Amino acid sequence: MNADTKKRVATRVRRIAGQVAGVERMLAEDRYCVDVLHQIAAVRSALDAVGVELITAHLESCVVGHGGGGEHEKAKPMTREELLAEVRTVLAQFLK
Repeated sequence: MNADTKKRVATRVRRIAGQVAGVERMLAEDRYCVDVLHQIAAVRSALDAVGVELITAHLESCVVGHGGGGEHEKAKPMTREELLAEVRTVLAQFLK
């Protein structure tokens, strides 16, 4: 993941942490359940957006750029079939 993507994702994760803290406050304040559920839905949507950004970055750098020196430094050498299996697995987990 490049530095811009990493910074963008970190900013979004901090924002999500604030949203989760907001849910905690809402519960402590005994707020209306539907309002809490709306906030939870917003958190889930934000997490999904971060996940899509990470998957996209992974595909760009680690899958498309695999073997060309553009992949993540911790990426292990894989065959094309292993890369596809990894993508299939991560997408299946992410889309549950």
